[in-house]
Amino acid sequence: MIKALIIDDEPLARSIIAQYLLAYAEIEIMAECGNGFEGLKAINEHQPKLVFLDIQMPKITGFEMLELLDNIPSIIFTTAYDEFALKAFEANAIDYLLKPFDQERFNKAVDKFLTNNPIQSDQQKEKIELITQQNNIQNERIVVKTGNKIKVISIYDITHLTSDDDYVNIHTADGAFLKNQTLSFFEKNLDPKLFVRVHRSFIVKIDQIIKLEPYKKDGYLLVLKTGERIPISKTGYPKLKAVLGI
Repeated sequence: MIKALIIDDEPLARSIIAQYLLAYAEIEIMAECGNGFEGLKAINEHQPKLVFLDIQMPKITGFEMLELLDNIPSIIFTTAYDEFALKAFEANAIDYLLKPFDQERFNKAVDKFLTNNPIQSDQQKEKIELITQQNNIQNERIVVKTGNKIKVISIYDITHLTSDDDYVNIHTADGAFLKNQTLSFFEKNLDPKLFVRVHRSFIVKIDQIIKLEPYKKDGYLLVLKTGERIPISKTGYPKLKAVLGI
């Protein structure tokens, strides 16, 4: 028996998928979830082989939910927003169902899953994680785990980011949150109009900068609104001058 989940905030959409799945005796619906938090819990509990996943949901999106998973099952996206189609396929989804879809189109997606019986490689999993994180930043949000809790951080609440070995500390007024990612990733994907990398270990939000202070010989420190003092490297100084117009 193939275990499956349905994650969608619309009850009607969930009931349609459940109805269509009656044609597949080998697929068992383990749970139906109305948001990404419920979906995350259900995936960790049931370890399904297949998930029907909506993208735009309250609390956290489908992409944000995927980012929080340690092991990502096979995904068939179901959504009313066709602008997400390319990202869905880039994320190695089995298929993409644009609402409203009929039984015939649904069967094509499920049959593709059953025929291929896909097993995701580590490389595919890394690609999914990268695509989802990029999408979430473009939506101006970063999702992190803090113990058993989930924190959704608006990029506008960030004061600065610091590297910490294979992780990045995301600093906000609520504290610092550890993210399994590189500083180079954030440098590439954060809006350069809002953030600037001033050192190999530091990215700062431009509107948090108060002043520059001399530091040692020909060196400078950035002073942030929080009182934090950030060193500026020789390569970071020209970038900082450019964004500050000095």
